[in-house]
Amino acid sequence: MPLIIPQTLPAYQALGEENIFVMHEERAHTQNIRPLRIVVLNLMPTKIVTETQIARLLANSPLQVEFTLLQTASHTASHVSMDHMEAFYKTFDEIRDQRFDGMIITGAPVETIPFEEVDYWPELCEIMEFTKTNVYSTLHVCWGAQAGLYYHFGIQKELLPQKMFGIFEHRVTRPNNPLVRGFDEVFYAPHSRHTGVRRRDVDACTELRILAESDEAGVYLMSTDSGRQIFVTGHPEYDKFTLDSEYRRDINRGLEIEVPKNYYPEDNPAREPIFRWRGHAHLLYTNWLNYYVYQNTPYDLSKLEALKGRT
Repeated sequence: MPLIIPQTLPAYQALGEENIFVMHEERAHTQNIRPLRIVVLNLMPTKIVTETQIARLLANSPLQVEFTLLQTASHTASHVSMDHMEAFYKTFDEIRDQRFDGMIITGAPVETIPFEEVDYWPELCEIMEFTKTNVYSTLHVCWGAQAGLYYHFGIQKELLPQKMFGIFEHRVTRPNNPLVRGFDEVFYAPHSRHTGVRRRDVDACTELRILAESDEAGVYLMSTDSGRQIFVTGHPEYDKFTLDSEYRRDINRGLEIEVPKNYYPEDNPAREPIFRWRGHAHLLYTNWLNYYVYQNTPYDLSKLEALKGRT
């Protein structure tokens, strides 16, 4: 079944060219089923790239998904046209009275700034509070995961000695958890961040379970028992060349940046990178949609409010 997105959204054409099944809203209305309502709070500066990456993963499922894009009103996007934002993005005020099966909160390039000093932090807190009553399951990604861990559980981030940058080997620590069903015991995932969370702080939180981690990159995947709150410290949605683009961007800016680890053959940026995390990225999102959204969300979303307080 397809992902439902506007026919004029850039992702519609991009995914169609990849032979990924997407459906425009008019056609979806002719089908007598209720699609899953997923809202994506896109905090990344590269809006179109990120929305396409996430749309690609959400579309790789037998479930029909209605895709809503959300922006912060307290921060103006500067890397995309206002026409695009006005055409495809909503603000929190426009959706605050609605209910959703799932939400995705993306990363953001503000890791080294204290949470409270991020200009949209009060609005993000309001949105994260909203997820407790109006969203069944929320998937927090990279900085979004750090922000969620801090807001919901008081887990502080820490500045790393150097940027965690590259493709790292991870192992599943709770193989019976539905979120990692079908995962290999060892799998790869991208990271691109200057901060992280301490494992001991996660271990001290009785409401969280570590599902996958890396000896080098640290804790990767965490969840509450119910799956209402899920945290991913890396960027499984990244395309094959995303790290390459980030590396060359920083080089061109004259910044000190090391070659992303385990990415280019023989660590040679002149060679084409190896795409070896795509399968597990798709599996993670498919498992989330199936086991923690589709299987558990009430058909009548008005009943979500009764779930307040359950983590």
